[in-house]
Amino acid sequence: MSSAAIMRPPLKLRVLGTSVTLLEILRVRAEQELGINIEYLLHSVEDAQRIAVMQPDSYDLYDQWFHNIDFVWPARAIQPLEIKRLKYWDEVNELAKFGTLTGELADGSVPSQRLYVQRDLHLSSQPSDRISMLPLTHNADSFAYHVDRLPDALRGEEESWGWLLHPALTGAVALQEDAAMGGIDAALAMQGGGMARFSDIGNLSLEEIDVLTEELTQLNHQGHFAAFWSTQEQACDLIDNRHVEVQSLWAPIYFRRHFHQRGYKMAHPKEGYRAWYGGMSLSRCVTGSIKDAAYEYLNWWQSGWPGAVMARQGYYISNPQRSRAHLSLAEWDFWYGGKPAADLLFDAHGAPLIPVGEIRDGGSYTQRMGHIAVWNSVMDEHNYLTRRWQEAMLKGYASNWMSG
Repeated sequence: MSSAAIMRPPLKLRVLGTSVTLLEILRVRAEQELGINIEYLLHSVEDAQRIAVMQPDSYDLYDQWFHNIDFVWPARAIQPLEIKRLKYWDEVNELAKFGTLTGELADGSVPSQRLYVQRDLHLSSQPSDRISMLPLTHNADSFAYHVDRLPDALRGEEESWGWLLHPALTGAVALQEDAAMGGIDAALAMQGGGMARFSDIGNLSLEEIDVLTEELTQLNHQGHFAAFWSTQEQACDLIDNRHVEVQSLWAPIYFRRHFHQRGYKMAHPKEGYRAWYGGMSLSRCVTGSIKDAAYEYLNWWQSGWPGAVMARQGYYISNPQRSRAHLSLAEWDFWYGGKPAADLLFDAHGAPLIPVGEIRDGGSYTQRMGHIAVWNSVMDEHNYLTRRWQEAMLKGYASNWMSG
């Protein structure tokens, strides 16, 4: 038999997700090191989630967030991961395994409560030999504001989510258009401003959703919101064009656009951050050699270098000590240690990112991830929240800004 007859084409691994973590630099490096073809299937958060639930035969791995588990697990779209095949599992830190660094659980979709697969296939924080998804990237989000243009009424005040709804900022605030994350930000703002009290900000009741959206409808009608953004590019344009002074924002864009050097700051809200934890899960349709390749790719993600790439995006990795060897001392001290940058720091592509002396807003890993108010969530009344949220945006003129 000729060698051509026994040669097989390289395996192809299909990874479904978003551009948040599925970066081309990672795909190319993984292909080189693993010797397999990797295809990134990039979609919006909503489309990726829909495909994950409805078309598990169209992907092999799903790069998602723990709160998405509430959609894909009940649909049996993904299969459990065997811990014995995860090379670096023992290095995964306590935030993923226990849901907290402080001993106190925040509201919302706590990762640890959706982590372990029990014998009857329900998910819980009770350790077992299988997990729903491999915890990987995570971060704590808040909002950005321009320090020098803060209204007099807020100068000297402790940073608070309540600022998003403060009358002194009428017409200069932007929220995320997404109902799940925008709704949580708005609820944090209402509670932080003393306008309402919610029993669980990550899981509002029907009555609480009415309270939230009715107040937002009124504020929107009064012109309080300059815009609702759906992409980070839109969020950046709002800042660049001076349409807003305060808005929710994500870490990579904040650093990449050098907003800190331009006078902005990412708030360390007294109420706590809105946090998220991402990772990867395995399609229920994956078997054989593709499953073997999927585990190789999952282990590669925790092998050190990918975590260093994520650090330069402003994100954390679940086993940070392994990535430490791939970061300079100055990088580690800045991204994880909360110390001033001792050197000029570069992004994952080699472009200047952090100037000497800059300090990460919020401080160290422990200071930021130990100060969580709520985890990103899928509320029990998610569909109702989405409908009422859309109504609140449409009843004012602010939502028309993007298309105007």
